[in-house]
Amino acid sequence: MKNLNTKTISKNKKAFHDYFIIESFEAGIELCGTEVKSIRQGRVNLKDSWCSIVNGEMLLNGMHISSYKEGNIFNRDPLRVRRLLMHKREIMKLFGSVNKDGYSLIPLSLYFKGSKIKVQVGLCKGKKLYDKRACMAERSAKRDMQRALKEQNK
Repeated sequence: MKNLNTKTISKNKKAFHDYFIIESFEAGIELCGTEVKSIRQGRVNLKDSWCSIVNGEMLLNGMHISSYKEGNIFNRDPLRVRRLLMHKREIMKLFGSVNKDGYSLIPLSLYFKGSKIKVQVGLCKGKKLYDKRACMAERSAKRDMQRALKEQNK
């Protein structure tokens, strides 16, 4: 198998703040030509997006891809629902987890894998406010330790 290089296009930082990531999956995404050109320019936002499973298909809702300025009549709605491409078995497994255990499906990142555009979808559980505070305190403590070590090594 060829070693395909990956290049991150967009990351959903808010998802890492709001959710515990239990497991992540890779999925393809169904796009039209002008959307691909706009993504190549980096004009995409994953901030308030989520995934849903309807009739055995996984759909990506709320992802904003800005209109391609040379696209004229071929541009699509920036917030349209896009289909994710995964194996039926994986989709049914995720559907069971979402319905039974109360998890959410959140897109974590969008990236190029070779010439294809892929989405990393996370099976997530929501954080409570005290969990968010604990994570921020832990991150702050790590940052302070790194600063102290840097000062000590000078």
